[in-house]
Amino acid sequence: MRNSRRAAAFAVAAWLKTKDFPSHYLPDGPDRPFVQDLVYTTIRRLRPLRKVLGELVKKWPKGEMEALLYIGAAQVLYMDSVPDFAAVNETVEAAKACPGASVAKVVNGVLRNLLRRREELEAMVAASPADVRESFPSALCRRWVARYGAENAEKLMKFMNGSAKTYLARRDGSFSELGRGEKVEEVRGYAEGEFIVQDPATRHAVELVDPKPGEKILDACAAPGGKTIQMAWRGAEVVACEVNPKRRRRLEENIARAVVSDPHPVVVGAIPESGSFDKVLVDAPCSNTGVFGRRPDARWGWSEEKTKTLAALQSGILDSAARLVKSGGTLVYSTCSLEPEENGGQVAAFLARHPEFSAVAARESLPFETGEDGAFATSLVRA
Repeated sequence: MRNSRRAAAFAVAAWLKTKDFPSHYLPDGPDRPFVQDLVYTTIRRLRPLRKVLGELVKKWPKGEMEALLYIGAAQVLYMDSVPDFAAVNETVEAAKACPGASVAKVVNGVLRNLLRRREELEAMVAASPADVRESFPSALCRRWVARYGAENAEKLMKFMNGSAKTYLARRDGSFSELGRGEKVEEVRGYAEGEFIVQDPATRHAVELVDPKPGEKILDACAAPGGKTIQMAWRGAEVVACEVNPKRRRRLEENIARAVVSDPHPVVVGAIPESGSFDKVLVDAPCSNTGVFGRRPDARWGWSEEKTKTLAALQSGILDSAARLVKSGGTLVYSTCSLEPEENGGQVAAFLARHPEFSAVAARESLPFETGEDGAFATSLVRA
């Protein structure tokens, strides 16, 4: 029988080395939910785990030993559903598969020492600054404290350290939470395209587009297709664009399942160089700071420099999309970011460059207020 801790250690070690999506390294099979929970908990809590382990090892380990110590400590400190004996014993068993007997010996000694000093080490973490305690980049934490205040910034980080809920968006516009242990593919109506997986915060962009039957709408950054599908459900004629081939395949698969009974099939292709659309949605690539709860790995790739680069990309996409909006038409810009240079600042700069547009409405979801993902959307009308 495969040791699930071994699978988790492999995924964490691979992520530490490549910084690729950790989901790429998760196994298929019945133990996948536990392995995913363990891997994501480890990545989510990386800073306090590193601080604790730093008190327990003389020389920082690398490779599989580092990953094994991370997942062992994550189970002990952050996964109440896992008994301590199982966390230690199963992680040590996983370590025995590593070359050389020393790995299992070290893992066993460190984790048992963690159990003995648990109260002391948990108190150390609790007394640490919020960025360490809640496990976020220090620069990002400072930005949030400056913007929202220390209390709300901590609420925001705690929200993103909770278990991310899965929601189903249905054809009638309602949202329902997927039950614990339920599989999306086994929910009634899946094959018939009666719902898609989508957080309720995404409704803001779709509602600002306000798609009507027969309207010609361009979704400029469409994958994985949730907003495209919601607009098609309302009878709009949607052209969905995605430049990334891998993401485009996923977009096409989702559309094929969820738009099976609509009279106007969605057209998937590249962004047109010319044309005229009633409405254009730019759900722009962004820093994802509003969805770090779902993408715990993304927080470790965040930087202010990267945010500036993304803002420049968003600016170029908006300028290209603006040319495709007909007179009297609507351009909706949205992100899953919380950062002002990607949201309000981006819109202000766009309006300064394009006086033919005017802002009509804006919506924002702040997780510490809404209990939903972070999101921003604004609608701009062309004269």
